[in-house]
Amino acid sequence: MSQEKDSRQYIKIRGANEHNLKNIDVDIPRDKLVVLTGLSGSGKSSLAFDTIYAEGQRRYMESLSSYARQFLGQMEKPDVESIEGLSPAISIDQKSTNRNPRSTVGTVTEIYDYFRLLYARVGIPHCPKCGREIRKQTVDQMVEQIMELPERTKIQLLAPVVRGRKGTHVKLLERAKKSGYVRVRIDGNMYELSEEIKLDKNIKHNIEIIVDRLVVKDGIEQRLTDSIENVLNLAEGLMTVDVIGGDPIQFSESFSCPECGISIEEIEPRSFSFNNPFGACPECFGLGYKMEFDEDLMIPDKRLSISEGAITVMGWQSCTDKKSFTYAILDALSKEYDFSLDTPFEEYPKEIHDVLIHGTNGKELKVHYKGQRGEGVYDVAFEGLIKNVERRYRETSSETMKAEYEEFMNITPCHACKGQRLKPGALAVTVGDKNIAELTSMSIEKLQAFLKELKLNSQQLLIGGQILKEINSRIQFLMDVGLNYLTLGRATGTLSGGEAQRIRLATQIGSGLVGVAYILDEPSIGLHQRDNDKLLGTLKHLRDLGNSVIVVEHDEDTMREADFIVDIGPGAGEHGGEVVATGTAEEIMQNEASVTGAYLSGRIKIPVPEVRREPTGWLKVIGAQENNLKNIDVNFPLGVMTCVTGVSGSGKSSLVNQILYKRLARDLNRARTIPGKHKAIEGLDQLDKVINIDQSPIGRTPRSNPATYTGVFDLIRDLFAATPDAKARGYKKGRFSFNVKGGRCEACSGDGIIKIEMHFLPDVYVPCEVCKGKRYNRETLEVKYKGKSIYDVLDMTVEEAMHFFENVPSIRRKMETLYDVGLSYIRLGQPSTTLSGGEAQRIKLATELSKRSTGKTIYILDEPTTGLHFADVHKLTEILHRLTGDGNTVIVIEHNLDVIKTADYIIDIGPEGGDKGGTVIATGTPEEIAESPVSYTGKYIKPML
Repeated sequence: MSQEKDSRQYIKIRGANEHNLKNIDVDIPRDKLVVLTGLSGSGKSSLAFDTIYAEGQRRYMESLSSYARQFLGQMEKPDVESIEGLSPAISIDQKSTNRNPRSTVGTVTEIYDYFRLLYARVGIPHCPKCGREIRKQTVDQMVEQIMELPERTKIQLLAPVVRGRKGTHVKLLERAKKSGYVRVRIDGNMYELSEEIKLDKNIKHNIEIIVDRLVVKDGIEQRLTDSIENVLNLAEGLMTVDVIGGDPIQFSESFSCPECGISIEEIEPRSFSFNNPFGACPECFGLGYKMEFDEDLMIPDKRLSISEGAITVMGWQSCTDKKSFTYAILDALSKEYDFSLDTPFEEYPKEIHDVLIHGTNGKELKVHYKGQRGEGVYDVAFEGLIKNVERRYRETSSETMKAEYEEFMNITPCHACKGQRLKPGALAVTVGDKNIAELTSMSIEKLQAFLKELKLNSQQLLIGGQILKEINSRIQFLMDVGLNYLTLGRATGTLSGGEAQRIRLATQIGSGLVGVAYILDEPSIGLHQRDNDKLLGTLKHLRDLGNSVIVVEHDEDTMREADFIVDIGPGAGEHGGEVVATGTAEEIMQNEASVTGAYLSGRIKIPVPEVRREPTGWLKVIGAQENNLKNIDVNFPLGVMTCVTGVSGSGKSSLVNQILYKRLARDLNRARTIPGKHKAIEGLDQLDKVINIDQSPIGRTPRSNPATYTGVFDLIRDLFAATPDAKARGYKKGRFSFNVKGGRCEACSGDGIIKIEMHFLPDVYVPCEVCKGKRYNRETLEVKYKGKSIYDVLDMTVEEAMHFFENVPSIRRKMETLYDVGLSYIRLGQPSTTLSGGEAQRIKLATELSKRSTGKTIYILDEPTTGLHFADVHKLTEILHRLTGDGNTVIVIEHNLDVIKTADYIIDIGPEGGDKGGTVIATGTPEEIAESPVSYTGKYIKPML
């Protein structure tokens, strides 16, 4: 009996070998909050996602019929002997957010669906043109309106029986024929009902039955009334009057404006969906914006003149060359409109500027051009830079050219719907005097307040009460996970990983499932300490409903609150993959072997620097207004490490990523970006380049690896090409590359593995049988350096390579920096697709560290501690201080208190998120911030100092 009881209370994992896990056995209690922790790369994710989640998901899939399974794709069986007591698993990680531009916070949380229902059922329609409330029309009113048409007007009365529905509609047409109707209009084409009408069942159709054909004159009122009644019966209260030689008039027994004669379509939930042609704005198809060429990207530096190359857009770069046709056109313009091509662009008067950008309005110029086929004078009506480039963009068939042109395009709000995504008819429906687009642009916090004060009449309450209850509970969940500053209209593609994860968390709580294993990947990313308690409350709520919550997490608060901790380690990569300690936070602290325990109990601490560095200069951002920034001036110190802190949504990323980084990238690195709204940045002359070190993968193909990214592979190939063996055979350094023909194994084209496609089973990757997975052919592998072939070198870990190349300073220096950033365990040839975000980031850091420093570089890092354990954070703070040691500047956006306390300078933005943020509330050293009465960061940092 105890045996049975046991498996009900534990998820028992036996023999897990996925990735670097070393055949581990572990029992995880069910229906508890369990934290998996350990160094980066120690195998936490392999256990949580690749083993527990993959198996839970796969078993659930197995229970479906084979017919259903064929649509779901295959789940591979993880490398584990057995798992008992497993529930169906739901993973909430950062990667799986939808990057589709149509997806918004409202659609993901399903709150928008409820709003669409609310508006369709209790919304008050208004006329989109004159704004008056719209009432229903009676048959008599319709007759009067038709009789007002000019006499002898021919009209047809149509009954729209099918509007935008798929199917062949055979029965419907049969019924119409039996009722004695003769003609029908389908998708705009006339048919006789006597002929055979075949419709494609997969296309949406519009079918209108022609009920009567009339000429407007006195005395037809009786017949008209009868016919209208027939139409309204057939088409459920709708009628189209097709005026021959005029525009059709829409009538409805339901909604139309008597003043403007505008009838709006029957309101349904789909009228408010911007993903449905019934509701979407026809100009931008419901996206709310369009890609358009931007003058600021085409002419980035307006201080230059045209002859100095001010125009950089594709196809016009040649205009500085006097032999080119583009120059001939500009030369003709300058003669016609009397301006010089040597004047700086910004000094042109508005009239000339407009001619260059928007064209000559059809006025033709005489263009003198001498080409290869002789010279001539051509009449050209110049269409303007923007139109010209738009035409080239439309006409090119090459994807690469399109992508190049897109670099000069910027996203602008659609001029028809002003970015509100819907048709005017849908935007004219209000609840509580606000339309649906206005509601989705309020922050969650304001929305909650608006709904509390919403006044509905008794009938509206009867219909909408239940809907409002659902909306309110879901909005409360978003408040609970600390997302009060988001709006429902915010595109999910613009959310940070932590935000997207917390939204999915709120959605899951809303669904109220029980008996599920939830597996989360660092939900606390991007959360200020202040909001951590809210998040923990949410996780505990999920647990108390009766679910197992398994969290991969490095956050101290979460560990202290957890019911059970599994510490995986002891090292990372090859040195990890074992269970070091299990138990509560107290038990982990007692365990000598656990590094996590050592940091939790304070046996090891990240030291606070003795002295804070003094800035060598200042970079001033003036008048920052992007997103929610309130026209602020911010001073960033140079030559030190600065932390930008503040609660989630306060405007840190807007300031650092949108304004500072994009402006520096544009001015120092000549990147084509448009910085966020600001007036100016002073002090740029003290810097020579900006580097953004983020957690994006270093390469998207298995051919990219740490050796190729850091550039050390070139040096290694030079070494091999210089060996006596290679010289005797005449091998150059290209012989040792697995990306080009020559030295690589041609059977697998240097991949080392071959993909075998299996029908209705997952693709199988097998080592290439010719080279046995070594990627090179036999001759290449016979060349040895110190007894090792090029394959052996790629298979070394950083630690081994450091000793192996200790006499080659250039290679050793790069190996040492990789070792210093804590990546001693990764292999040089490990495909970059298998690296975690934290590892990719540290490879970038190492690459930067190994370069010769100019002391004028500025590094920008956005939450670099994502996925890092205490021990890794310790290393990271040392690296960041090494970067500033050479006089470089480091700016970090961070919530991690260990990083904040070691910073030389802090800029705290707030006080709250969203509209209540966007101001600088405190600046100075951590000690000064700790004394600030208004700073939340100060309150949490004080005990750490």
